[in-house]
Amino acid sequence: MGYQHVPLIARTIFLIDSVQRVDWRNSFGVYTSNISLTHRTQPSDHISDIVYSRANSSFANVLVSYICNRRFNSSSTPKPLIIVTPNGGHDYEGISYVSDDAFFILDMFNLRSINVDIQKRTAWVQAGATLGELYYLIWEKSKLHGFPAGVCPTVGVGGHFSGAGYGNMLRKYGLSVDNVLDAGMVDVRGRILDRKAMGEDLFWAIIGGGGASFRVILAYQIKLVPVPEKVTVFRVEKTLNQNVTDLVYKWQFVAPNTDHGLFMRLLLQPVTSQTQKGQKTLRASVVALFLGNSDQLLAITDKELSEMGLKKENCTEMSWIESVL
Repeated sequence: MGYQHVPLIARTIFLIDSVQRVDWRNSFGVYTSNISLTHRTQPSDHISDIVYSRANSSFANVLVSYICNRRFNSSSTPKPLIIVTPNGGHDYEGISYVSDDAFFILDMFNLRSINVDIQKRTAWVQAGATLGELYYLIWEKSKLHGFPAGVCPTVGVGGHFSGAGYGNMLRKYGLSVDNVLDAGMVDVRGRILDRKAMGEDLFWAIIGGGGASFRVILAYQIKLVPVPEKVTVFRVEKTLNQNVTDLVYKWQFVAPNTDHGLFMRLLLQPVTSQTQKGQKTLRASVVALFLGNSDQLLAITDKELSEMGLKKENCTEMSWIESVL
């Protein structure tokens, strides 16, 4: 089955001398659902609609709105010649828009087909799809399956997987790349290769080692994982006058060793004190996902991390798809 998104192929395949097709391409279905998670998920048939040159009156505003790290928003920072806007905007190191040397970015925006096979518990997802689109298509097919990846739905699959991919289910199911079964890529000779054709060394390199450093990744075959009907999320915040020191100390020992279905992040921040005017204090925030209901969760935290003081009213039960979207 060929790709449905011809405009992107026309724009990018000129980099490739000759394309040899292999069987993995037949695993792709045609993704026809119209999912609009953000204004940036709408493909454009006209490249002029998404490209901004320095002569465009919107150039400066668009550049500022897409810069995630403000250290790159200075008069001394080199500015790009053009801006191509369909990316997800998740670049905190500035490498997509700051460079001392000329470079190009390969636009994978329209390579976003997703084919979910619940019977085999697998899916093929193209590199230009977003995590949100992947999660939604899995949820459409099954309410009891998911995939361990990030919590931001606008992050692109290709970039996320090539950097290993971590999320709230990593303690139970590992990183995203721990659940990648196969991949389709284009090598320097223009051949499209699957895992068998590329060999295990190259396959190992492209799943977590920075896919763009080796080849152009077109798609991944992933393994779906079971999720319960209900998961539980919570956020608990405590400051120094609320025994936060004991909580943080105990968290260090509990978080990596507790039930694998419980993932707890700890964020430490200086905040203005509510009890001492004009003074600063330390706030600890514990943000968590548990693969189970609140009663099961409380049985764990009451025993292992009572310093957190988690109560049932702090917990919210929801479906897995709600926890990631």
